[in-house]
Amino acid sequence: MPQITLPDGSKRDYENPLTVAEIAESIGAGLARAALAGRVNGVLVDTSHVVSEDAEVAIITERDNDGLEILRHSCAHLMAQAVQRLFPKAQVTIGPVVEDGFFYDFAFERAFTPEDLQSIENTMRQIVKEELTVERSVMSRAEAVAMFKEMGELYKVEILEAIPGNEELSFYRQGEFIDLCRGPHVPNTGKFKAFKLTSVAGAYWRGDSDNEMLQRIYGTAWGSKQDLKLYLQRLEEAEKRDHRKLGKQLNLFHFQEEAPGMAFWHPRGWTIYQLIQNYMRTVQNSHGYQEINTPQLVDYSLWEKSGHAAKFSEEMFSVESDNRMYAIKPMNCPCHIQVFNQGLKSYRDLPLRLAEFGSCHRYEPSGSLHGLMRVRSFVQDDGHIFCTEEQIQQEVSEFMELLFSVYRDFGFDDVILRLSTRPEKRVGSDELWDKAEEALKTALTITGLPWELVPGEGAFYGPKIEYSLKDCMGRVQQCGTIQVDFFTPGRLGAHYVAQDSSRREPVMLHRAILGSFERFIGVLIEQYAGAMPTWLAPEQVVILNITDKQAEYCTEVKETLKNKGFRVISDLRNEKIGFKIREHTLSKIPYLLVVGDKEVELRTIAVRTRSGEDLGMMTIDDFSSHLSQDVARFGRTDK
Repeated sequence: MPQITLPDGSKRDYENPLTVAEIAESIGAGLARAALAGRVNGVLVDTSHVVSEDAEVAIITERDNDGLEILRHSCAHLMAQAVQRLFPKAQVTIGPVVEDGFFYDFAFERAFTPEDLQSIENTMRQIVKEELTVERSVMSRAEAVAMFKEMGELYKVEILEAIPGNEELSFYRQGEFIDLCRGPHVPNTGKFKAFKLTSVAGAYWRGDSDNEMLQRIYGTAWGSKQDLKLYLQRLEEAEKRDHRKLGKQLNLFHFQEEAPGMAFWHPRGWTIYQLIQNYMRTVQNSHGYQEINTPQLVDYSLWEKSGHAAKFSEEMFSVESDNRMYAIKPMNCPCHIQVFNQGLKSYRDLPLRLAEFGSCHRYEPSGSLHGLMRVRSFVQDDGHIFCTEEQIQQEVSEFMELLFSVYRDFGFDDVILRLSTRPEKRVGSDELWDKAEEALKTALTITGLPWELVPGEGAFYGPKIEYSLKDCMGRVQQCGTIQVDFFTPGRLGAHYVAQDSSRREPVMLHRAILGSFERFIGVLIEQYAGAMPTWLAPEQVVILNITDKQAEYCTEVKETLKNKGFRVISDLRNEKIGFKIREHTLSKIPYLLVVGDKEVELRTIAVRTRSGEDLGMMTIDDFSSHLSQDVARFGRTDK
């Protein structure tokens, strides 16, 4: 006679064991119709799961985050079934849930077309109408291998043969379709209300470029048609804001096959890059950081001593010269310790804050490269703080104040904080970990902001805080981090003389605010749809003449503003003024100054913004004052 405790704390007694679906039915017919799965004692299960003992039970619907994920995972199976109905020779590989949707990889003799996607979608809707029961079953690996071999699903056979152990595996069947899956899944195919196949792309089997190319079909599923509509609108907006497209349109940067994953910066893009770098240099210097620069090529032995070679060797580029093996540095940490090690350090020298705009290279698989967001060559706003254990909390708190100020200057007010604590495999004593984690918790608490605990996700050498930005489209972009490291300094011989004259190893705080310049600029481009705040715009002002008679005055205005430190260009071409206004508006220059005969006569300028706002006629001094105030606001919304 199980007693069921519901999320609101109420309890219900039942005479016999019953399924999650029957529990939902006993609560109400509406909940039973909405039920997608259940959570029994914290574990997600199918609605067919039988509860035979006292338990805490929650009914999962489309309104729950877990329900949405189950809906999407089940919709991936729905798509795979539709593909095989239409194309029986297509082999199914893997089909996980991803952010806002799902995908499945298929092996098929030809490329899927947009027309194919529409046909697949139509077939999916037909299967929804059939309301096929989704049934879970278990079988041994040997039985499963035999079944999939008979079906001709060779990729499934390979997946199964790679699974260790001899435990029984779970499978889900709907009609003629069956696939290996942990579940849970929706109870029947009639549960899908709103879905859309969005794109098809190539994907290497198991993500290895040495393997065959498969076809990956992406889709999305939502609990309602309205939610799907809103999502598709967001996708359309994201397409308009794609930094790769805008980078080309605005002549900021490009990529090419001769240097995969490495950006070629154009003058306009490099101006933005340098503005950000100079800004970061100024704020870091004002907060006690000393800027350094370390070599690009370092003997491989250093990376072996630091432990990076064992952990990151597959991501490292290396080169041989003079019978020595060198690594192109993938990160800056070991090199910063070499700077610390020069000369005897005392406790009086701590904290020592070193910063470098360090150029790093990492091998990212070609299939994962994504414009500026995922590159092989990048520069970090990297910093390392060498301090004592007692100084950790104060240094973390001061760093966070700096970080929030920087983010506000770039226009980001919504920051998500996560604390990742000790993993199972780690170095250092529990006492040290307790001290480090407590210092980070205290620093987070001082902010007064909510933060999320992520147990077990810290680095092997210490806990960390990750800082993620929520952009204007609600997407989360992980950028900043601060990590506590008890391990690497000692491994590379770093020490200082303590107050009692003993030698001690410093604690090393790895910290970055922007992360990589490349990725952060990509985030900024998409945040502002290319229309950078005035302080970051490659050109802040363009001066446009109506006829050749105003050319001399335009040149005078240009030189006056340039001498005041503004970035100004002029367009004196013999083109219609409407054409020039449109062209420079598309270039997203913040201010367009129009000069005609009247402006020359009165020694003024007609000011308009890239958004089309007419600010009227101003003197050069008045406009200069207005522009100075705009620049001084940075990207802040609180000024």
